[in-house]
Amino acid sequence: MTSLASEVEVLILPGLNGSPDGHWQRYWALDQAGSRVVEQDDWTCPSLESWRARLEDEIAAADDDIWLVGHSLGCILAANLAERPIASRVRGALLVAPCDLETTEKMHPCVIKFGAMPLKRLPFPSLVVGSLDDPYMSIDLLRLTARAWGSALVDIGAAGHINIASGFGHWQAGYALLELLKSQGEGPAFNCAADRFFSSALAGSGLAMN
Repeated sequence: MTSLASEVEVLILPGLNGSPDGHWQRYWALDQAGSRVVEQDDWTCPSLESWRARLEDEIAAADDDIWLVGHSLGCILAANLAERPIASRVRGALLVAPCDLETTEKMHPCVIKFGAMPLKRLPFPSLVVGSLDDPYMSIDLLRLTARAWGSALVDIGAAGHINIASGFGHWQAGYALLELLKSQGEGPAFNCAADRFFSSALAGSGLAMN
């Protein structure tokens, strides 16, 4: 019998404290066949070493290469795969509301053990989705981070941390954003045209918060 892990196409990466019921990531795992939340042993005091080991195990267990969907610290986890051999198994990543580690550590002192902010260029296509008023990362820093990662960037306006508190429960627009990444991310023109493509595609698609 095929294992659950081998059937996975999308691995969902929550951030600090996990994504509770009602969060768009939990709806995603329920709605989208082939999607699975990477569950960590300790959501409240995250350690990069243990979180990354769990993610790498999940990727290695999958029969095929996978897509990542991260939120907040889950985006930072994905970015920490940049120089890891297992990154070759990642087809692309949708990175929603990444957090700045310095800012996050000030907001949650003595909790997060993730080291320095990863700023290496990602070896797989990626789309960063951010907000103009995210308390965990300013829009200027978001732009710099996306540029460092080599990611396309879409801001969706004043949307807070794109979580339950800012009204993002059943966020079906996220599914369409991943489909945009899938359709364009592996094309030869992705790196040079990604920002222009995603900006125009999002503006004309009618994507909105659900």
